[in-house]
Amino acid sequence: QVQLVESGGGLVQAGGSLRLSCAASGSSFSNYAMGWFRQAPGKEREFVATINWSGSSTYYADSVKGRFTISRDNAKNTVYLQMNSLKGDDTAVYYCGIRYGSASYYLTSSYTYWGRGTQVTVSS
Repeated sequence: QVQLVESGGGLVQAGGSLRLSCAASGSSFSNYAMGWFRQAPGKEREFVATINWSGSSTYYADSVKGRFTISRDNAKNTVYLQMNSLKGDDTAVYYCGIRYGSASYYLTSSYTYWGRGTQVTVSS
């Protein structure tokens, strides 16, 4: 059983920054890809960013490219999402997930386990 716990969300003004963390337990964390998704009220969960097992490969949604950075520390079983230049449209609950195998990284169905999420609210 894998447990993922997100933290670091909060209320921030537009243009500000936040760093989210996702701590994993119960798994060989360093063997698997990880992803961040977000879900705004009334909308479907959408892909934000993903990172491969070693951290050498990352992909981002167009909406966050150049503003968000995903990284991981396998020694700490943690993946991060640094979010800069935040906008009102970034307001959502942010979730991390673990992806086994080579399934499409942008699909929620490709992720086996999810955390409970952390709320990010950007005020204008």
